[in-house]
Amino acid sequence: MSNNLETRTLFDELRSFDKGGLFDFGHPLLNRVAESFVKAAGIGALQAVSREAYFTAVEGAGLDSGGTPEITAPKKHHRFPDLRGDTNRKSVEALVKNTGKESLQWGLAAGMYSGLTYGLKEARGTHDWKNSAVAGAITGMALALTSEDSSHEQMVQSAITGAAISTAANLLSGIF
Repeated sequence: MSNNLETRTLFDELRSFDKGGLFDFGHPLLNRVAESFVKAAGIGALQAVSREAYFTAVEGAGLDSGGTPEITAPKKHHRFPDLRGDTNRKSVEALVKNTGKESLQWGLAAGMYSGLTYGLKEARGTHDWKNSAVAGAITGMALALTSEDSSHEQMVQSAITGAAISTAANLLSGIF
C-alpha cells in the first residue's frame, strides 16, 4: 500500500481502517470510546429510521404491528408520536430530531461500555467476565437515567439486564 496521499485509492483508505481504526487521539481509551460511539450512533440512527419506516408502512396498509386490521386492534403508540406533524416539514424535523436523540443514546451507551471495559481491564490487569458485567451494569443504569420516566426499579432492572447481556456476549465470544 502506498503512503503517498496523492496516489492512495479509496480502497487503500478503507483497508487502512482495519489496522489503526477511525481515530487517533493519542490514547487507546479515547480512541476506543470514540470509535464505539460513532459506530453505535450510526446503528442507532439506522434502527430509528427503519423502525419509523416500518410503522409508517404498517399504518399505510391499515394494519397494526401484529398484522390485524386496525378496526379490531387496540391503538398502538408510535415511539416517535411527533412524526405526524401538520406538514411534511414538521414530520421530517421530528424524524431528524428523534433519530439524533436515539443515535446519541446508542453512541453514549457503546462509548461508555467500551471505555469502562477498557478502564477495568487496565485497573485490574485482566479482561474477564467481571469487567464486562460491571461495565454492563453501569451502562444499563446510565441508559435507564436517559428515559423519560426513570424509576429506582427501572434502574435496577436495566443494571441487571446490562450485566447479563454483556456477560452472555462474552461467554458466547469465548473470552474466558
